[in-house]
Amino acid sequence: MNRNILLLTIVLAIVNRSTLFGVESLIYKSLTVRENQQDTMNKEQILYNGKVWRNQYYMIKGDEFLFSKTYSQGTVTINGNLYKNLLINYDIYNDEILTPKKDRSVIQLNKEMVDSFTMVSEGKTYRFVNAEADSLQGIKGYVKVLYNGKSPLYVKYKKEIASLAVDDKYDLFFPTYRIYLIKNGEVHQISGKNDLLKVFEEDKTQLKNFIRKNKLKVTKTEPESFIPVISYYDNISR
Repeated sequence: MNRNILLLTIVLAIVNRSTLFGVESLIYKSLTVRENQQDTMNKEQILYNGKVWRNQYYMIKGDEFLFSKTYSQGTVTINGNLYKNLLINYDIYNDEILTPKKDRSVIQLNKEMVDSFTMVSEGKTYRFVNAEADSLQGIKGYVKVLYNGKSPLYVKYKKEIASLAVDDKYDLFFPTYRIYLIKNGEVHQISGKNDLLKVFEEDKTQLKNFIRKNKLKVTKTEPESFIPVISYYDNISR
């Protein structure tokens, strides 16, 4: 009889302990879910802390976007927090980033909070930084990073509106851009090969020989063509 009572006591203790651990596990899981949900809500509030965007240019031919009207896959870094797998578009007329919400509204992200972003177009990823956030004095807004070496190279894209450019009836968006080179912390706007060589005056002869030897075509119409020359300069300069 005493043996049966002992066995029953052991069984009840095991059951109670398992039940207690089960309750603790459920409580832990519940708290974890709540924390994750709260974290997600906080991140969404930061991401969507901007204005609702509306298309104001439907009467103008063309569009205000960098690549096309359609959204691209991309990422955005806001106050040091990285947001992945986003649909975004870049309005270069107003210099603003747009992203759609689940309710189908479109948000213009708060530029003061954005550090950088990336966009994918035709299988290629492009990286942009906020010049103000990156302390690039003399440059405003978002710029594409072409070269991130000792002497960084950036492109600033813009669209302007030509009045009555289509059949003397409709305004037209047309793209423009500027190229910026940073040398020893100083910003230089580059319009061609001569401007580039002027910035690197102390090594101009070596750079001209490098261009000639490698048969390089350095032109503003292809901003990437500046990269080999700048990279070579960074390697030979002290």
